[in-house]
Amino acid sequence: MDRLKMDYNHMMMEFVGKAGISTTDLDALAFQAERAVRAMEEKRQAGQMDWRDLPYQSEEILKDILQYVSEVKDQVEAFVVLGIGGSALGPIAVQQAINHPFYNELPREKRGGYPRFYVADNVDPERLSALFDVIDVTKCLFNCISKSGSTSETMSQFMIIKEMLEERLPKEEVKNHIVCTTDAEKGNLVKIAKEEGYRMFVVPAGVGGRFSELTPVGLLPAAMCGIDIRALLAGAAEMDRRSKEPNWRKNLAFLYGALHYLAMRQGKNISVMMPYADSLKYIADWYAQLWAESLGKRYDNEGHEVFVGQTPVKALGVTDQHSQVQLYTEGPFDKVVVLLGVEEYKTTLTIPKLYQDIPSLGFLGGVTQNQLIQTEQMATEYALLKSGRPNLTITLPRVNEFMLGQLLYFFEVATAFTGELLQINAFDQPGVEEGKNATYAMFGRPGYEEKKRELEMRPAKKDCYIL
Repeated sequence: MDRLKMDYNHMMMEFVGKAGISTTDLDALAFQAERAVRAMEEKRQAGQMDWRDLPYQSEEILKDILQYVSEVKDQVEAFVVLGIGGSALGPIAVQQAINHPFYNELPREKRGGYPRFYVADNVDPERLSALFDVIDVTKCLFNCISKSGSTSETMSQFMIIKEMLEERLPKEEVKNHIVCTTDAEKGNLVKIAKEEGYRMFVVPAGVGGRFSELTPVGLLPAAMCGIDIRALLAGAAEMDRRSKEPNWRKNLAFLYGALHYLAMRQGKNISVMMPYADSLKYIADWYAQLWAESLGKRYDNEGHEVFVGQTPVKALGVTDQHSQVQLYTEGPFDKVVVLLGVEEYKTTLTIPKLYQDIPSLGFLGGVTQNQLIQTEQMATEYALLKSGRPNLTITLPRVNEFMLGQLLYFFEVATAFTGELLQINAFDQPGVEEGKNATYAMFGRPGYEEKKRELEMRPAKKDCYIL
């Protein structure tokens, strides 16, 4: 069976010197780590980590999704996700990982008969307007994803598109172009969906946005693009089995969290995610939200100010060897670099034996680009090692649904475990809520009058600081 692997040799002091982690550091973490292991299990048993059970969700849910896809996929030219945060980043990451990198440009038969795929994940008016230049809204299916139904960005897009559909289609046909993914009972969107007769899929009540990719939030868009969602969940289930290992030193996800926790204590407050495969490029984007929003917290569980967290940075090998690695090898000792590699790519491309009379080019002749990207990954690993910069490597045998399920679930468990070590709530986002509330207040949303008064009392800007 294909299994994800993690090599953390170059996190250790015996390889990278004083910037690394010693075995003494790991031994000294035993009490905290064992407490975190117990807390993870207790919370799961108490139903406080519902996302841990997503790999085992009912066959009824999967059949419902697949049946719906079968019924509608031939009736639309494009499937458009309206979402933000995890509702957008997860579907984008899975689509990029599994399907052709130029999926939308392929003729329909080469897409397996599935519609084109777009994600509208921002409220930049230029971008949304540009989307309407390449799609016919009357031939699209729009998937509005919002658990609360009050996400301003997503719901503003929904309202614009709903009006467009109503202007161009008979009223009774509009509902065939909208599908909602939301809470089963609470919020605006479930109410709208029921009143308008929209097809609806449910986000489990106990699952937050950044942990929702293995719910219909991610499974419906994946299935709509021909991705094997059962294999995705099977991979997650395999990683869950590995994550039940009680010995944290032998538990892949727990050890990843422990290493990053120790690195944070040393002042390494930046986590670089650097995939060496274009298929995994957007895993780094998805990981950035998961890691930043879960671990960046002002208060610990006892209410003490701690200001913890590690800033995630996205990079892509080999591309960013030419833009970022200079900083990683010779800049501040404030980073952990995670290299994400692949053993077997989906295709092999051989470099022709040209320019044999030019030594600086001739050596490439007959080499595959597969060998080149893997060798460059090892070269980056060596450059980091030589400069004493902690790094670790996660390797997938190949990129398919089963392995992707393992990878997503691995990072989720590792994030939750790191939160336990930091003794914070990894599942809230009060800093995000502050920005949301300020937006609501400035637009005069009812119930936010006090917040509006607070905003009106903020210090006035000084002209002398504006050029």
